[in-house]
Amino acid sequence: MPSSIVKGRRSMTSTLTLTSLFLTHSLSQTHKTATIHTLSPSSLRHRNPLFQFFSGILRPSRIRPISTAKAASVQTMASVVDSDSVTYLAQREAAEIDETLMGPLGFSVDQLMELAGLSVATSISEVYKPSEYSRVLTICGPGNNGGDGLVAARHLHHFGYKPLVCYPKRTPKPLYAGLVTQLEALSIPFLAVEDLPSDLSNDFDILVDAMFGFSFHGSPRPPFDDLIQRLVSLNNYNQNGQKKPVIVSIDIPSGWHVEEGDVDGTGIKPDMLVSLTAPKSCAKKFGGPHHFLGGRFVPPAIAEKYKLILPPYPGTSMCVRIGKPPQIDISALRENYISPEFLEEEVEADPINQFRKWFDDAVVAGLKEPNAMSLSTVGKDGKPSSRMVLLKGVDKDGFVWYTNYGSQKARELSENPHAALLFYWDGLNRQVRVEGSVEKVPEEESEQYFHSRPRGSQIGAIVSKQSSVVPGRHVLYEEYKELEQKFADGSLIPKPKSWGGYRLTPKLFEFWQGQKSRLHDRWLLPRL
Repeated sequence: MPSSIVKGRRSMTSTLTLTSLFLTHSLSQTHKTATIHTLSPSSLRHRNPLFQFFSGILRPSRIRPISTAKAASVQTMASVVDSDSVTYLAQREAAEIDETLMGPLGFSVDQLMELAGLSVATSISEVYKPSEYSRVLTICGPGNNGGDGLVAARHLHHFGYKPLVCYPKRTPKPLYAGLVTQLEALSIPFLAVEDLPSDLSNDFDILVDAMFGFSFHGSPRPPFDDLIQRLVSLNNYNQNGQKKPVIVSIDIPSGWHVEEGDVDGTGIKPDMLVSLTAPKSCAKKFGGPHHFLGGRFVPPAIAEKYKLILPPYPGTSMCVRIGKPPQIDISALRENYISPEFLEEEVEADPINQFRKWFDDAVVAGLKEPNAMSLSTVGKDGKPSSRMVLLKGVDKDGFVWYTNYGSQKARELSENPHAALLFYWDGLNRQVRVEGSVEKVPEEESEQYFHSRPRGSQIGAIVSKQSSVVPGRHVLYEEYKELEQKFADGSLIPKPKSWGGYRLTPKLFEFWQGQKSRLHDRWLLPRL
């Protein structure tokens, strides 16, 4: 974590160095007694020999360095697919699929347009955050591609961007007129071509190319020929090392041949291509860093008929990345935090109350797992270890979590009953660090919490003997199934003696609020 302004109160230490901050959730989620394993020893020769089975953890016998690109894409690893394994559509096939969707399969144009525009907006938000790329100009053509752009502009507005629209050849149909009315109701400005600067590089951060789709034939006519050339002229900025707005093309970079791509090499070179339904053949020639697929509406009948190989969309996402993300310079990754000042008069006298206040803010903000915390322990060998666990209680006496008493953290706490907790709430630019002594909670307290958990989690706590080696995942499944059948009658599941809670009694709190230019607010509060 970068340097900060450190403030002290009530004989607090005046300086503090925060040396390490790990914000990644552990795969093992030991706080839920979930277990993550890989291959059994007998099958290692058939798979990756680097890993061994451990109950509750995944321990590599050797460590391979992770590439910069992989490190940068850990968050979206599940939503990336190899570009060579995806089906690319010819123009005829793309047209037939659209006809089938809007014919026997019952989709309407406005439905598909809404889904397409939302896919474009979510793809943009995956890469270009509104804090740095707020000014978006969407250039819309007269057809469906232009309609996709109008819908995308509306969603971008709701995502926190500041969109503007250039729509020179408006289509006199109710659908398109309605899209314009929706944008006007949001006070999204419409710019005439003559009002646009000849050089688009200074006034906009993102240029959305929504002029022509896969059904376009022939050469672009005015004013779109000139607009395309303005986008083409931005290609030179890359060569000169100057900052330029990024270009996002919807389905087809305008002016490209649908199947052959940028034939003579003089066309638009978008930074992002958002293919819809399935990538078109010209997408094979796309050389930009970000290729996404959107339009999560392809029914199995279409996929089977055209033998489409399309990537699965992760979770509730409306887009999925195709191909590997670009190489990232880790040293250039930075966030300029924008937060209200955390003033001394706002700090609660009792740091527990201050924690509760911030924790409530994280809950109200809807942050995922606001009770997730990094627990750091040190054994008698002096070597620290950290893992993510879940806070299960906080009161005037301290912070409570539950785990297996045979785990590494439990062993280290028995050797050295002192630990540090770290809460990080990214959406609020806040973190809280807590140091203190640790002891086990009373057995009756652990018993009470154990039986408040879902029965599956209770059985999991028995099965998962954390930090111990097991032959394979099948062993865990078999034992789980046996216990599930044993207690199928709803009888009380006994809490294992090896499972229970810990309480950290806080001695020191540090409250951190991110600020601009790394001039963060930090308050050190000892618990008296």
